[in-house]
Amino acid sequence: MPEKVLLNSADIERALVRVAHEIVERNKGAINIVFVGIKTRGVPLAQRLAKIIHDMEKVETPVGSLDITLYRDDVSSLSFKHVVQQSYVPFDISGKHVILVDDVFYTGRSIRAALDALMDLGRAETIQLAVLIDRGHRELPIRADFVGKNIPTARNEEIKVYISEVDAVDKVTVMKPGAGGSDERE
Repeated sequence: MPEKVLLNSADIERALVRVAHEIVERNKGAINIVFVGIKTRGVPLAQRLAKIIHDMEKVETPVGSLDITLYRDDVSSLSFKHVVQQSYVPFDISGKHVILVDDVFYTGRSIRAALDALMDLGRAETIQLAVLIDRGHRELPIRADFVGKNIPTARNEEIKVYISEVDAVDKVTVMKPGAGGSDERE
C-alpha cells in the first residue's frame, strides 16, 4: 500500500494556527513564552508557531533547537546511524514558559529525552508540549498540552511528517508495513 496522505499543507497550517491560539490562551498572552523545537522537524514547526503568535500578538517569541540524541534511552538499539547535531538555545529558559515542539508524538521516549535535555539548560517556569501529530501508543506517562491532530494508528503503521523547510513539501502520510521506506520518527 502506498503512502496515504492524511494532512495536506492547508490542513497543517490550520492545525498550527489553532495550536498557536491555544498556546496564547493558556499562557494569558505571549509574554514570557519561548519555543524549543526538537530536531529535525520540530524546529521549523516551532518557528512557524512563533511567527503565527507574532502576527497575532505582536510579541517576539524566541525559538531554539534541541538535539536529544545523547539523551535517548535507545541510542544503542537505533536501526539507523544518527549524527549528533548541536542544540541551539540562545536564551535563558529559567522562569520562562517553554513550549517544546515536535512533529510526531508516539511512545513518549523522545519527549522524556527532551525533558532531560531541557533540565540541563535551566529551571523553566513551565514546560508545555506542542505536537503536530499524536498517534497514541504511549509507553511513558507523558501527554501533549497542544495537539494539531490526533491520528490513532496501529503500532505497525508508520506516520511520516514532511515539512517544506526540510522536505520541500508539507504533508502528513501513513504507511502500512512493507509499503516501502522506514524512517519512523518518534
